[in-house]
Amino acid sequence: MNKRLAIAFTGPSNSGKTTLILKVARKLINEHFKEVAIIKHDPSDKARFDVVGKDSYKFSDTGAEVIVTSPNRTTYFSKRNKDLDEIIRLFDKFDILLVEGLKSLPLPRISVFRDSLDHDYFPYMDALAIDDSINIMDYDIPKNVDILNLNDPDEVISWILKNAKEV
Repeated sequence: MNKRLAIAFTGPSNSGKTTLILKVARKLINEHFKEVAIIKHDPSDKARFDVVGKDSYKFSDTGAEVIVTSPNRTTYFSKRNKDLDEIIRLFDKFDILLVEGLKSLPLPRISVFRDSLDHDYFPYMDALAIDDSINIMDYDIPKNVDILNLNDPDEVISWILKNAKEV
């Protein structure tokens, strides 16, 4: 089996995490890897996938683990929290896994910020992706944290390929 890599992204709402992950995922698929997987953490349980009244909702509402398959996609619904290893097993085949959120996972982490930094993230970050809206001289950033350009997906990918964890 080929080596599989994983990296995590964290940061406050509206910091640009999703936009950065989209840019990185598209470039990875086009230039480096065939199989890219993404996990998004929904800490406030706001995302809605199955709509009340639809079969997927009725099945999921039983508490069962549910897979809905169609010619174009397969969707998995679970009412149970899964740890990283369980989630990785669900994907089966991927070259690189991008995780948004879940700052407790033992993965190398890029923290994404615009406008200001939150010191609470410092213990969890291995790299910091920022734009010109932040003056790093205003902050006491830990020495071991790499500074990346939020608007340069190639620089971010280069860091990922050097620092991602094998899973």
